[in-house]
Amino acid sequence: MTSRAIVLLSGGLDSATVLAMARAQGFETYALSMRYGQRHSSELDAARRVARALGAQRHEIIDLDLRPFGGSALTDDTLDVPVDGNSTGIPITYVPARNTIMLSVALGWAEAVGAYDLFFGANAVDYSGYPDCRPEFVAAYETLANIATKAGVEGQRIRVQAPIIAMSKAEIIRTGIGLGVDYGMTVSCYLADAEGRACGVCDSCRLRRAGFEAAGVADPTRYQTDQTDPAAGAKQ
Repeated sequence: MTSRAIVLLSGGLDSATVLAMARAQGFETYALSMRYGQRHSSELDAARRVARALGAQRHEIIDLDLRPFGGSALTDDTLDVPVDGNSTGIPITYVPARNTIMLSVALGWAEAVGAYDLFFGANAVDYSGYPDCRPEFVAAYETLANIATKAGVEGQRIRVQAPIIAMSKAEIIRTGIGLGVDYGMTVSCYLADAEGRACGVCDSCRLRRAGFEAAGVADPTRYQTDQTDPAAGAKQ
């Protein structure tokens, strides 16, 4: 029987690549997205497109509103998303404990459907300084998963897989293209509009655009302004 895997799917470039990698490894993939109170829904629209295109067996979108907690510019409209490229330390776009929360939901679904592999797009190279994107976090969560579940204590090891964690953004893009990922379907921007067009100036947009440039691949991202102008988006 084909092994099943739960894949956290945000609708962005990284998670789309991870879904393609899990499929290439022969897993029957169950994609999981979260409506957690993020500023826009266009990334969830992208997740639906990606799940269909990459052959997920199932795709579930779970409502888990984190807005009452605050603490992040992605869930609190009174906080500004940085657009100057000068963020230092852990940026205000960090959502407190988001990956821990999402992996816990994924872990519950995994037990329900008999999946023993959790995939997510943590990256510790070209990333924004988030503490829950580091190898230490992945290893610690895997330890937790194996002592907190019926499957784990009965001897069926659960693996938390972060296959792009040590890859540059360019390497991620080249890998995804090799696996047939159409990055034009994805949305990575923190300030995307209702049509899924990117701002071009937030940290996520900067990392994404630099990745395509480094990979020598044409950027398929749809922007809100003309990105051939270095000053484009300055008024965002």
